Amino acid sequence: QVQLVESGGGLVQAGGSLRLSCAASGDTYRTIARGWFRQAPGNERDLVATISSGGSTNYADSVKGRFTISSDNAKNTVYLQMNTLKPEDTAVYYCHVQVLNSQLRPIDYWGQGTQVTVSS
Repeated sequence: QVQLVESGGGLVQAGGSLRLSCAASGDTYRTIARGWFRQAPGNERDLVATISSGGSTNYADSVKGRFTISSDNAKNTVYLQMNTLKPEDTAVYYCHVQVLNSQLRPIDYWGQGTQVTVSS
């Protein structure tokens, strides 16, 4: 089992910045990917950014150049630095971790979600 604790959401004006953190604990030694997803009211949960165990990153087109995902493997923590925020970035942001179980099958874990609200 893996537990995820998110922090860093809040209310910010357009053009501002926020930094989300997600600390993982438990059976994390077979982590193969970490990432952030977001879900706005009435919408599906969409990928924002991912980072592999090797450090490769992937971003949604809507956040490229504004958001940066990073990880501190020693702290089992993944971060999302969000700059130049727009009202359309308003959503609940979820941390995601994918871990291989003892049968080497990928298992997905999700954080509880943190609200990000960007005012115009």
